[in-house]
Amino acid sequence: MEFVEPIKDRNKVEAMKKLLRGSSLRNYALFSLGCNAGLRVSDLLRLTVSNVRDERGRIKDRVQVREAKTGKLKDFPISDSASKALGEYLATRRAAHDDEPLFLSRKGGHLTRQQARRIVAEAAQAVGVRERVGTHSMRKTLAYHVYREGKDIALVQSLLNHSNPAVTLRYIGVTKEDVDTAVLRINL
Repeated sequence: MEFVEPIKDRNKVEAMKKLLRGSSLRNYALFSLGCNAGLRVSDLLRLTVSNVRDERGRIKDRVQVREAKTGKLKDFPISDSASKALGEYLATRRAAHDDEPLFLSRKGGHLTRQQARRIVAEAAQAVGVRERVGTHSMRKTLAYHVYREGKDIALVQSLLNHSNPAVTLRYIGVTKEDVDTAVLRINL
């Protein structure tokens, strides 16, 4: 498995969303939800329509899924931006049954990991992201930005279901230089 980075520049995240929205509402919804859910791509791609749409056809406020890797229940809110993207996308799939994959491939069935990786990597490259980016970058991007907003590392650790804060810091791309800069900026 290749190592990928979070997308640290919020403007690049927004540029990717804009680019994807203009080319494919499915890809836009995938990226928007992926950057706001904290799910691993395997769990993201296993979602069905009923995971995000209620019986009245509205986007749910929250999603509950069992993580394939850990077996733990993951319960998370759907952000406004992800809700908007999902709403636009599902408006094109009004007849979709609840048990259908949320992210359909063009050939039918679930979108594959390879297809999702290509979607994310190509959009990142198109907007000038220089770091190595893949589907796991979406999960890392959420964690990175939560941490950069000043949230405690324990909160980010919980978001990701990590067992150790050092793993979480390394995971989101916080380097020794970042820590040194923070210490020098305090300058007591």
